[in-house]
This record gives sequence, C-alpha cells and structure tokens, in this order.
Amino acid sequence: QVQLVESGGGLVQAGSSLRLSCAASGRTISTYTMGWFRQAPGKEREFVAAISWSEGKTYYTDSVKGRFTIARDNAKGTVYLQMDSLKPEDTAVYFCAADPRAVVGESPGHYDYWGQGTQVTVSS
Repeated sequence: QVQLVESGGGLVQAGSSLRLSCAASGRTISTYTMGWFRQAPGKEREFVAAISWSEGKTYYTDSVKGRFTIARDNAKGTVYLQMDSLKPEDTAVYFCAADPRAVVGESPGHYDYWGQGTQVTVSS
C-alpha cells in the first residue's frame, strides 16, 4: 500500500505560481509512475502531468505545457508540481496518484493509489 498526501494548494492571483507537493509513505515510490490530476466543480477528473520512474520522462496535458513542471525526489519519496503563470481555468482540486506499472497512463483508472487532494484557486 502507498499513502499519498498532497500539500501546497491555496488561493492566488492569475499569473502567480504555486508548488504542490505529494509525500508518499508505506512503500517506496522509486519504481512507481507518479501523476497529477485535477478536478474542477461539475467536471470529470482530468490528467495534468505524469513522470515515469525509469527515465524520469515527463508528460503533460496540452493546456499546461510550458507552465507546469512535474518532478520527483525518490530519496524523499516526494513528487512536485511547479505551477507557473496560473490562470483562473487552473482552479480545481489537484490530486496526486501512483501506479506500480512502468507504462505511463493518462486515465485516472490507470492509477492504483490516490491522495485526498489539495485545492488550488486562481482569481482573475
């Protein structure tokens, strides 16, 4: 079992930056694919970014490319999501997810473990 706890959310103005953290416990995540998803009110949970465990290859949804950066520190068991140039449409609850398979997926169903989420609100 892997337990995930997100932190770093908050209320910011458009154009600002936030860094989300996801701390893992229970098992090492060094061989897990890690992802970030978000869910806005009334919308389905959507893929934001993912990072593979083998090569640290990163994947992003088009709407955040160039603004968000996912990174991992396996020694600390932590995954980060640096979010720059935030927009009001980035407002959502952000979730961290982990999957033990090497293949990186963009579907929520691909991931076995989830955190409780952290709220990000971007005002215009």
